[in-house]
Amino acid sequence: MDHLSDLRHATVTVVGAGQAGLSAAHHLRLRGFVPAGGGAVASSGDVDAPPTFVVVDAGEAPGGAWQHRWESLRMATVNGIFDLPGMALPPVDESEPSRVAVPRYFAAYEEAEQLRAHRPVHVTRVEPVDDDPVGLLRVESDAGTWTTSGLVNATGTWDEPVLPDVPGASSFTGRQLHTRDYVSAAEFAGRRVAVVGGGISAVQLLDEISRVATTLWYTRREPVFLDHDFTSGSDGVDVERRVAEDAAVGRLPGSIVSYTGLIWTGYAREAARRGVLERRPMFTAMGPRHVVEADGSTTSVDAVLWATGFRPSVGHLDGLDLRGPLGGVPLVGTRAARDRRVHLIGFGPSQSTVGANRAGRAAVRELARDLLGPAG
Repeated sequence: MDHLSDLRHATVTVVGAGQAGLSAAHHLRLRGFVPAGGGAVASSGDVDAPPTFVVVDAGEAPGGAWQHRWESLRMATVNGIFDLPGMALPPVDESEPSRVAVPRYFAAYEEAEQLRAHRPVHVTRVEPVDDDPVGLLRVESDAGTWTTSGLVNATGTWDEPVLPDVPGASSFTGRQLHTRDYVSAAEFAGRRVAVVGGGISAVQLLDEISRVATTLWYTRREPVFLDHDFTSGSDGVDVERRVAEDAAVGRLPGSIVSYTGLIWTGYAREAARRGVLERRPMFTAMGPRHVVEADGSTTSVDAVLWATGFRPSVGHLDGLDLRGPLGGVPLVGTRAARDRRVHLIGFGPSQSTVGANRAGRAAVRELARDLLGPAG
């Protein structure tokens, strides 16, 4: 484990080194912030020292959540990888697994930008040092504790899988797994697999697993496929607007597909052609080796794959009282409405890779103005 025992203070702390966190670190460097930690001792009272930043990441290696994607997810089928600021994604073999190609790119970026990300570091709690609304924050982690003047939270969602509470789930003796645990279809060869979820991942995995197993597709609502190709222009702008509206009022974000609809990709059309996308209403209960259908009948299954998405990983921020009455964290741009020291990126409207890039720049611009004055 990396350690930050020398670090007492960093002007800005970036939590998470995925697309959003790396974008923020890049823009901090552009504005004259220098890496803290790793032997560089910084003090909050040293007015002559340049502003500092520290990047901490819970992963064992660079790559964010990409290093954990399933093996069969190839660069040809991922939903777009946007260049990190200042360094274009190099040409890649479209047949290469995304969990190899993207982490390699992120690692090269960290080295080229000299971002000095510390890992694996798990931030466990962030809280105010005192009652001053613009005072210091205390960052506690399994690698040490330090103070910071501003926080960029870019922790994503990978550590918070959503698992529905279904009666009898604990009695099921077959295999249950979330998409974050999925490796390949081969492990289900010859089995009966219930795939639960109405998003892009569910459709991808249905197409893949159905080639070696019997699949049954369950969703709470009827899936809605777009009747046209999704465009980053009109469709993308509308989606970002609706997500931003929810984030602004602190409404808990819905799934990505609830905003975008399902797209008729090549693998979706092929799955439909083979009769795989025959959706069933969500089952109401589970037994030792079966699920109870909405009409009360039972269907035997050997495994249940929960393609039910993720929620934002922000529990370590609970000590800051950022949540609003609707359960989410209200935002003003990227800033937490209840604490201007804290910015959340790769969150809400900036969950996409291009959105994460923009959010990193916007958060740093505002933090620099707050912490360094107009010249920042």
